[in-house]
Amino acid sequence: MLISIKLKIQNFGQFLSSMIMPNISIFIAWGIMSALFVPLGWQPNKNLEQLLFPMVFYLLPILIGYTGGNLISSSRGGLVGAIATIGVITSTNMPMLLGGMIVGPLSGWIIKYFDKKIENKVKNGFEMLVNNFSIAIIGILLSIISFFTIGPFIQWLSHVLERLIKIIMYYHLLPFTSIIIEPAKIFFLNNAMNHGIFSPLGIQEASKNHMSIFFLIESNPGPGLGVLIAWFFFGKGDLRKSSGGAAIIEFLGGVHEIYFPYILIKPKLIISLILGGMSGIFLLVFLKGGLISIASPGSVLSILAMTPKGCYLANILAIFCSFLVSFISSALFLKFNFDLYKVEYKNNFNPLSLKNNLDHINFNGIKSIIVACDAGMGSSALGASILRKKIKKANLNYISVLNTAINLLPKKTDLVITHQNLTSRAQKYAPYAQHISLKNFLNNNFYDNLIEKLIKHTNTININQNIDHVRITDNDNKKQSFSLFQLTEKNILLNQYADSKEEAIKIVGKQLVTQGYVKENYIESMLEREKMSSTWLGESIALPHGTIESKDSVLKTGIIFCQFPKGVQFGEEIDEIAYLVIGIAAKNNEHIMVVSNITNALDNQKTIQKLSTTTSINEVLELLTIK
Repeated sequence: MLISIKLKIQNFGQFLSSMIMPNISIFIAWGIMSALFVPLGWQPNKNLEQLLFPMVFYLLPILIGYTGGNLISSSRGGLVGAIATIGVITSTNMPMLLGGMIVGPLSGWIIKYFDKKIENKVKNGFEMLVNNFSIAIIGILLSIISFFTIGPFIQWLSHVLERLIKIIMYYHLLPFTSIIIEPAKIFFLNNAMNHGIFSPLGIQEASKNHMSIFFLIESNPGPGLGVLIAWFFFGKGDLRKSSGGAAIIEFLGGVHEIYFPYILIKPKLIISLILGGMSGIFLLVFLKGGLISIASPGSVLSILAMTPKGCYLANILAIFCSFLVSFISSALFLKFNFDLYKVEYKNNFNPLSLKNNLDHINFNGIKSIIVACDAGMGSSALGASILRKKIKKANLNYISVLNTAINLLPKKTDLVITHQNLTSRAQKYAPYAQHISLKNFLNNNFYDNLIEKLIKHTNTININQNIDHVRITDNDNKKQSFSLFQLTEKNILLNQYADSKEEAIKIVGKQLVTQGYVKENYIESMLEREKMSSTWLGESIALPHGTIESKDSVLKTGIIFCQFPKGVQFGEEIDEIAYLVIGIAAKNNEHIMVVSNITNALDNQKTIQKLSTTTSINEVLELLTIK
């Protein structure tokens, strides 16, 4: 129940931030212009100051309304959302960012509902007419409704919030908001709070006072930096080794999510974050600090860029104080509670959770297992290959093992294995199957335990009746599929470097394009697939590929093996780092046996280590070539 609520809150928060994030550059532009041209700015200019009003009153709300509608119903939803946002803008005399965040998605839902109702009912030749007029008419109606209802309601709500904020400020209670803010950030609600709550409040205040404290409440990197530095000096294990680099990324890069695993593995450190956040907000209130616009990302460099003239001392002291308090309290927790850190974090797999995960499965009579992922050609192909090999070794050949995309799952199958982030989707497509969630597709312990359960619970009565029908003919498939694609020197890139997984995916994708395997738009599809869920498989390996919708962009089957000796952060957890990134583009199922062959090599930890550090392409070919 609690997990379901948490996921719903995360999804809602992610949706709110998705309306703001694409438009961050506009906020930054407005902030820089404010810092320069307002009366207290660096270069006051009354003429150029006039540019600020239309940006915050018209441009930003309309863009947010368009983005919100576009998220629900593509460009049609975006256009209706933009038209409807005009209604809330003209109904009040205040910035209507919140209005755009409400009206935009509402418009998207309405036009989406309308499109479903008229689907296949429009006569040929009238499609364009109906599409254009439906946007115009629905947009006008929503604009009028927004003008008379939503706009005034938001104005009333804003006045209520403004009074509430004044009361909080009057009684010096603002620092206590950290009790809610800091724990919520750990559950990945940081963007939701910053861009869904504090940014609209900050813009409204900054439009009057040319600065706002709300821009710096959530984005302050001090508390997180304190925790990471404390881990560096007083922590133990793999997390301690990585905490120094994480601190640099968090403080200078503004990636606050990087310190979340350090808190989750030691929940008491949430207290350190709260104390650090409270001290920082207290100093901001006392010294009257704040920013002129959104600091995104929450880097000290972004914060300094958005700091108005005369507030540098206040902001720097607030960040330093929050760091110091967080560091001292975290150090105390870490130094006197070492015994609580005996956690095996390396494999991201808890044997107890594995046992519980398999205990709910009825293994009697299982004859078909499907490993599924979003596109059906990346992690699922690897997982199925590993499991198929172990099935064969255990002489359980009557059990068929296949891989497929989640939306192609047959309703009638015995057992479905998916990544834990995709299991709920898989259950909708295969409601009658049993489901197992997996986090690491290369975790041999999981497959070994699964095989043990299958052997123990095998119903041998029907084996002889079914063995001829479901036996997997691996040798025939191997000869046929491998002949379609041969791994060569041109498919291997060594000693690559990337700052992010998006950059790594682009490197791999460009090679797929250059070598004629895919069209240019396949790279964008690979990035979209990564947003759905990480293609990090475990054991230092990532397998990026396009979405199932991108199959038309594949010209021929191809694989790019890319080595990143310094590693690339691919997963959500701190140690989900890929040193081997294998990009795949596949026509039909031609890639499966090549992936299967690579998987056989990657089944050995020593081989993975060699592939991660070797400088010889020939050695890679030797390790990955079918014997």
